[in-house]
Amino acid sequence: MLTNPEIIAALFAGAVSVLGAFFAFSRWMISKFLSELRPNSGSSLKDQVTRLEKRVDDIYKLLAEKEHHG
Repeated sequence: MLTNPEIIAALFAGAVSVLGAFFAFSRWMISKFLSELRPNSGSSLKDQVTRLEKRVDDIYKLLAEKEHHG
């Protein structure tokens, strides 16, 4: 069975290594995700959404003016 201390230690070390890698990867992914939510002069997702919102607002204004005058 698994009573050999070396086997138990090896399994524990393997589990700790896998969990450590998982948490390191999770932390890295979260930091990358959060960096996309902060404006950074144009290339972040936040900046792109802001530009799209402004364009949609401009389209609404143009349509409203067209309806009002036409």
